[in-house]
Amino acid sequence: QVVYMGMHNDVAFLIADEINLYEQQSTYNPNMPLRLLQYTGNIYEKLVMLRRENKFGKRLIRLPVPKLVVFYNGTTDMPDETELRLSDAFPEEKRAEADITVRVRMVNINAGRSPGVVASCKPLDEYAWLVARIRRNEREADPAAAIDAALDAMPESFLIKRYLDANRVEVKKMLLTEYNETQQGGRPRGGPHTGPRRRARCWPRRGRNQARHPHQQADGRGAHQRHREGGHRPGEPGPALYGIWNGVTVN
Repeated sequence: QVVYMGMHNDVAFLIADEINLYEQQSTYNPNMPLRLLQYTGNIYEKLVMLRRENKFGKRLIRLPVPKLVVFYNGTTDMPDETELRLSDAFPEEKRAEADITVRVRMVNINAGRSPGVVASCKPLDEYAWLVARIRRNEREADPAAAIDAALDAMPESFLIKRYLDANRVEVKKMLLTEYNETQQGGRPRGGPHTGPRRRARCWPRRGRNQARHPHQQADGRGAHQRHREGGHRPGEPGPALYGIWNGVTVN
């Protein structure tokens, strides 16, 4: 996943009392506060479930502090750092009244930008070099040839070179897929990820004669499909909670 320019690059990890959500984008997306708010809510829901906490009890449930970061390496010129706010989506005259505040730190990781951040992480600096070289090569060659030339020109001292060389076919395929999606104006409408997903289900798989999940109708349509078609049953979770009901997506 290290070589994706904007797709399938979400990372979330828990350290001590902080939960860090990182996402990489090759196009500027002002809706990242909304998306990361939804991701964070799903993660909190999973944590509460794993810890067997009672959200309706009298005891305060301690939660890790969220840190939301977007690494940007698109071609549109952006500042080294930008703060994206959920409140920017609210009517301007109502923003001061909002009871929810979400801030996302967007860091420009293109070559030559955000020197403090990039210099502190050698693989990130090397990745910025790779993307810049591919883009330079594309001025005189097709995308596939541009990628090959950049990989061939990568210095032997780069930490990521050994990994990229060992997985060259997959790396090239991923970069070409990302290039095509960027040319088409962004990610597919289906969601933030493409390709196969692995799910850690919250209940056993259903056999031929076993009952369906409570939110799956006899015609086989599940909750997520009904939401996409414009409706859901009373008491059924909304689209943002689909991942909790249908298992947790593991990338």
